[in-house]
Amino acid sequence: MASRAPDFWLAGTASPWPALLQPLAALYELGNRLNRRITTAQDSGRPVISVGNLVAGGAGKTPTAIALAEILHRLGLHPQIVSRGYGGRLAGPVRVDPSRHTAADVGDEALLLNAAAPTWIGRDRAATARAAVAAGAGCIIADDAHQTYALARRLSLVVVDGGYGFGNGRLLPAGPLREPIAEGLERCDAVVLIGKPVVPLPSFGTRPVFRAELEPNAADVVRLRGRRALAFAGIGRPEKFYASLRQTGVEIAATKSFPDHAPYSEDAVMRLVEQAHALHAIPVTTAKDQTRLPRAARSMVDVLRVSLVFADPTAVEQFLKGRLVGV
Repeated sequence: MASRAPDFWLAGTASPWPALLQPLAALYELGNRLNRRITTAQDSGRPVISVGNLVAGGAGKTPTAIALAEILHRLGLHPQIVSRGYGGRLAGPVRVDPSRHTAADVGDEALLLNAAAPTWIGRDRAATARAAVAAGAGCIIADDAHQTYALARRLSLVVVDGGYGFGNGRLLPAGPLREPIAEGLERCDAVVLIGKPVVPLPSFGTRPVFRAELEPNAADVVRLRGRRALAFAGIGRPEKFYASLRQTGVEIAATKSFPDHAPYSEDAVMRLVEQAHALHAIPVTTAKDQTRLPRAARSMVDVLRVSLVFADPTAVEQFLKGRLVGV
């Protein structure tokens, strides 16, 4: 189970831990390089668009994959999504079916992705992509696949959170990086930059940079504005969710952060509901967390959903069309 990102991963944070953990980071980099060298990329038979990032934690890959699926649908490319199904027990390949699968089966992200396009989960990403193609996929969106070297791809998009950037610039576990920044960017075809950059970012070179924002669902905003809330989340960077609530006009009475992908028991949800009641507040969480709540408890918790909106969706559509249509 993934835990919350440590504070010393942030840029500019004074801490001895990055230096102390540097030997382990060197071993991590060596293992990643070896994995990339010995792994042969397999062709799924259809164009693959990888959506990934260079850091551990929530950069916004899932809403980006959903937004891309909507564009690819408009282009008539019949996308299907392939995910590892992190946090789920099933090894796959298996097509996600919300009527019988829970987050414990296929992972929370897969349930969100399935609302945008048929979604498959599997530990073997190449085999899972082939299963999607056999089921009629015209193209594949590979979620969180930038470091998945076994799957050949037509395009690689790297998602960058403008408010977080690349943290302290060190590799795991000394920092949040999954691979060196220069190497990761060298292997990508375009960058999706979410939010206004508030930390220094490297040059992205000549590759396209598509700016985007995570915008709250309008109906949720109307329902929640002016309310008092106990906000809780088990995501990579829960502070982003709390900031979104405040911007929506929600008064936050208290926050409760859990590890990323953490499951919620009925007892845990009841404790949150009772704490909210004592604060004269309502419990509010993310759409991703909602998938991990026991079904019987979901009606007791409100949700703020967000979606990714490109600043120039036409440019994104033309980019995808130019690289995928008629090739």
